[in-house]
Amino acid sequence: SCNGTGSDPLTFILTGIPGLLMSSYWMALPLFCLYLLMLLGNLTLLWMIRTDRSLDTPMYCFLSMLAVADLGLSLSTLPTMLAIFWFESTSLCFEACLVQMYFIHSFSAIESGVLVAMAFDRFVAICHPLRYASLLTSSLVTKAGGAIFMRGICVVLPVAVHVKKTSFCRSHVLSHSFCLHQDMLRLLCGDIRFNSLYGLTAVILTKGLDSVTILLSYLMIIRAILSIVSQEARAKAFSTCISHLCAVLIFYIPLIGLSITHRFGKNLPPLTHTLLADAYLLVPPVLNPLVYSWKTKQVRRRILVLLCRGGT
Repeated sequence: SCNGTGSDPLTFILTGIPGLLMSSYWMALPLFCLYLLMLLGNLTLLWMIRTDRSLDTPMYCFLSMLAVADLGLSLSTLPTMLAIFWFESTSLCFEACLVQMYFIHSFSAIESGVLVAMAFDRFVAICHPLRYASLLTSSLVTKAGGAIFMRGICVVLPVAVHVKKTSFCRSHVLSHSFCLHQDMLRLLCGDIRFNSLYGLTAVILTKGLDSVTILLSYLMIIRAILSIVSQEARAKAFSTCISHLCAVLIFYIPLIGLSITHRFGKNLPPLTHTLLADAYLLVPPVLNPLVYSWKTKQVRRRILVLLCRGGT
């Protein structure tokens, strides 16, 4: 049941794309294809890493974690996005909205943590290549993965619990096609200091700290690459980082843009907020498998083998 904080069921109204009719099948079909591409890309990546023994390395273990985070992030938004544009269903009960908000922010924190682990993997591979196998053992990779997923699960829990206990006294119309904490926060009545302060602290200690860690890792990686005498060796060392750098930029640029507009862009058109939120949640899960398939030689070779088998 959709029980709210009062006697009547609490229901939120989700918003599609401002200026676009809800019954836009020309929008629903590309969106469905986008989700299908995301599912195929990430599931294929997971299957390849699982079945190919040559991909049984720390780098590909972290890549499989990234694929899981991307799948979780996309599947969290898929029900409401397709419901709005395909079935014109914009209402969502409070409990469902709360669950969606929790999973979106949890998987987002997990993805950020995995990108840090991948940065550390590249740092060890380039700065300490002879110690790579001894430093990044399977035990360490498993523990790191467990810690990343536990952090993502736990960091959002206090926010979800507190929102559950707080009442909503304003309009129940949300700004996006899914439930985000920042969006729900503006509809809360009463004292919202805990949610606002904890939410900001959680973002700083997860994505803020993660981005600084990635930046420091790459500063040391660049210094190590510049110390290599051979220009060909430099290019080869840097090429191993391109896929990860693309994944970092694809994830953090829309995230930073969305955070800035939520904090300081009150006067910006609603379409700006919508497009940034959609880019933040939809673009990384679709592009990450494509980037790694194109830029990583082992994955590209594996895909070509599969295609050749399928064509014979």
